[in-house]
Amino acid sequence: MSDELPDLRASDADRERVAEQLRDAMAEGRLDMTEFEERLDATYKARTYGELAPITRDLPAHHAAKVSMVKRPVSDDPAVIDWSERMVRGEASSSGGFAFWSGFSRKGSWTVGRQFNAFAMWGGGEIDLREARFTEPEVEIRCFTIMGGMQVIVPPDMTVVVKGFGIMGGFDDKATGEGTPGSPRVVVKGFALMGGVGVDRKIRRMEKLRMKEERRQARLDAREERRLERGDRG
Repeated sequence: MSDELPDLRASDADRERVAEQLRDAMAEGRLDMTEFEERLDATYKARTYGELAPITRDLPAHHAAKVSMVKRPVSDDPAVIDWSERMVRGEASSSGGFAFWSGFSRKGSWTVGRQFNAFAMWGGGEIDLREARFTEPEVEIRCFTIMGGMQVIVPPDMTVVVKGFGIMGGFDDKATGEGTPGSPRVVVKGFALMGGVGVDRKIRRMEKLRMKEERRQARLDAREERRLERGDRG
């Protein structure tokens, strides 16, 4: 956020970029829900860069909200993922999950490598890629379950190919389809023996929060309009 132009009016896109940084910070545990809601409310009320700047000032530099004075070629729609920001260097934070009479979960802002192996027997597992980062443009998720269940969750704009099969069980392939440009290609394969593996497309949790906040703001705006109309009639 530029401190050199504190009085310059901020755009809706600027506010959304700050809000996205807050969502990332909450997903990483840097903000609790109360802090997140307070800062998100301040973000949507901000009118200038100077008002937006303090909101993310105490977050790490690589998460600081950036306001560009140059129009970007990517969409300003906050629901659309900028995949270039999701591709990272380094090692995967997890390469596998195991559950025996238990369960495992991989979700939030975790890093996925070229291959992730998951096994569940008399148990279950959750592999959520909606907020994940990726070290490779092609990812293979291997799911094996015996009398258990496993769920792979992907965002709507990800390229997904499902190649698994079920034996006296099911391996759901409804999520197969192309994503938006730049999306990593995620191949889900394996088998389910007397169990099931589901691959589902769902919107991101932070996007749900954004939509909830938009509905709340719309109700407040409508209430204010009604108040002004009553005042005009009076």
